[in-house]
Amino acid sequence: MNPPEHLEVRDVTVTHGTVRAVDGVSLTVRPGEALVLLGESGSGKSTLARTVVGLPGRGARVSGRVLLSGTDLRTLGERALSDIRGRRIGYVPQDPDAGLDPLRRVGAQLTEVLQRHRVAGHRAEARRAVPGLLDAAGVTDPDRVARCHPHELSGGLRQRAALALALACGPGLLIADEPTTALDAVVRAHVLDLFARLLTERGVALLLVTHDIGVARRVGHRAAVLRDGRIVETGPVAKLLSAPEHPHAAALVAAQPGGPR
Repeated sequence: MNPPEHLEVRDVTVTHGTVRAVDGVSLTVRPGEALVLLGESGSGKSTLARTVVGLPGRGARVSGRVLLSGTDLRTLGERALSDIRGRRIGYVPQDPDAGLDPLRRVGAQLTEVLQRHRVAGHRAEARRAVPGLLDAAGVTDPDRVARCHPHELSGGLRQRAALALALACGPGLLIADEPTTALDAVVRAHVLDLFARLLTERGVALLLVTHDIGVARRVGHRAAVLRDGRIVETGPVAKLLSAPEHPHAAALVAAQPGGPR
């Protein structure tokens, strides 16, 4: 397992052509804390999450700083970033297919990640770890899923496999983009309980993108509401979701099931 990480995003702007998808955003996520990014589709929250891990999109222009426990990730080359990605940062993409190789079995992909980041000493040790990783991510039949290619799995199982990949090396920072969207109620509860344990038992820092107010209430400590690439309100989850101050934040929360209490 890796030590907990501290994330600082300083004045980050991401431009695609003439569009500013993210516009001067600054935020922090401390060890043991969950920061929830809320916003409508197109607000920039997923772009921001991808930018933190060095994946802002083809042709994107990025300015600002992204500090991981003091290391400015924007100064690193792709090779150094790929070493950090998966080892110190776990990333669960909104589309699980983006995080899975369609040509390889799920178990082989997990085995490779463990070996690449030297979490397992040899291939046999890595293979033995695979069922436990899938089980922790809420997979009820891990041996079968490990033998499957991604296209042989349901959307919910692919999402859980992507989560297992993100957590395989014990990262200190987890970035999860709508991680519960394709999950049924039981598995959704399992995944949220897993996040809560990672926060309290291991001190993991969690940056969580979600449109689900219930998810935000259950695991979030602080929330930030984005509109047109900018943060319009931030604060403790309980306060922001019960008495938002910015008109856009208030409208966003009111429109969601389980809105202001």
